[in-house]
Amino acid sequence: MLLYNTPLAPNPRRVRIFLAEKNVTIPIRDVNLMSHEHKQESYAAVNALEEVPALVLDDGATLTESVAICRYIESLYPEPPLFGRGAREQAFVEMWQRRVEFRLFTPVGLAFRHSHPALARLESPQLSQVAELQRPRAQQMMRFLDGELASRRFVASDDFTIADITAIVAMDLTKAARVDIPQDLPHLSRWRADVSARPSAVP
Repeated sequence: MLLYNTPLAPNPRRVRIFLAEKNVTIPIRDVNLMSHEHKQESYAAVNALEEVPALVLDDGATLTESVAICRYIESLYPEPPLFGRGAREQAFVEMWQRRVEFRLFTPVGLAFRHSHPALARLESPQLSQVAELQRPRAQQMMRFLDGELASRRFVASDDFTIADITAIVAMDLTKAARVDIPQDLPHLSRWRADVSARPSAVP
């Protein structure tokens, strides 16, 4: 297999953290977004949507979308389970993964794409009002997560899962996106310190 990656992009980082948690190594080829390498014909042949990450399988098929790639890796390397065990746990992990992706990861990502000067070449048009709209949405989800994390160690349960991976990548992007993290969220702060201390979370 071959993973197409961009080191500073959030979605490929989700896959890298997932692989590190599984202790799985896959050959990686970096794609330079800033030089528009993803727009070149050679990469478009890999992923017609011209996005990263992309995982080329052993049979030559290409799998895109970070969570789909993680699910495939989970099927090949089931331990430790990062999508939960059994129907009930898997359903709750799926619920929290989607909540975090839509209500935290996406708003922070949009704020980043529509406000960071370096991304003006990639996000056209870059609209500051989009960033301003998304920042309070991300903060609202942070407050919600803080309340939930009062009763368990990680986002979906007391076990580390894909939902935590999505959440920590989003939280780590807040500085570049200029999304202020409210100071009165002790449980979110505790969770972030715990997850950031995991070797897999090192950027």
